[in-house]
Amino acid sequence: MSLSALHYPCLALGLTLVSPSVLAGDFNVTVPMHDKGLATYYVHAQVADLGASEFMVDTGSGYLTINEQTLFALQERKQAQYVKELRAILANGTELIIPVYAINQLRIGNCTIRNVEAAVFPARTRQILGLSALNKAAPFTFSVDPPELVLSNCVQTADAPVAQPVLAEASATEPAVPSTSTGAAPLRP
Repeated sequence: MSLSALHYPCLALGLTLVSPSVLAGDFNVTVPMHDKGLATYYVHAQVADLGASEFMVDTGSGYLTINEQTLFALQERKQAQYVKELRAILANGTELIIPVYAINQLRIGNCTIRNVEAAVFPARTRQILGLSALNKAAPFTFSVDPPELVLSNCVQTADAPVAQPVLAEASATEPAVPSTSTGAAPLRP
């Protein structure tokens, strides 16, 4: 018998024994998304102990983004700590200095993610569920039919769904990123 014939049966058996348990435990929280058109999907999430808010799901965004309104509420409750600044270049070529804060927790459906970094955009800009949060719930799947996120590695919370948004939100027509006219300065503790 050749060397390769001896190794492949063991490899196949090992994958069979490991894969079902890994896969069964990983994808354990399903969160419905809603489509607002133009292939943009949103979820309701709760930042720390604030009420629920709407977040656009963007797997191309490196960070969870919150707006200044949310940051101010978190700072009042001592639930956000300044981490660093980022130099961001927006799609229109505008360069901004964006502060990044560590948020104690983010709850998406029944999935609680702890210690998430969030970039803070000025005023009431749209909030975005980006990779700094999604990577903590990896592996994850993003499905459009049906529209849902399936998350892993969550601290599971009670089966109560995340409430509908109570914080003021950016309108669907408001830009997702600030323009240079905002006069945004980095927020400091």
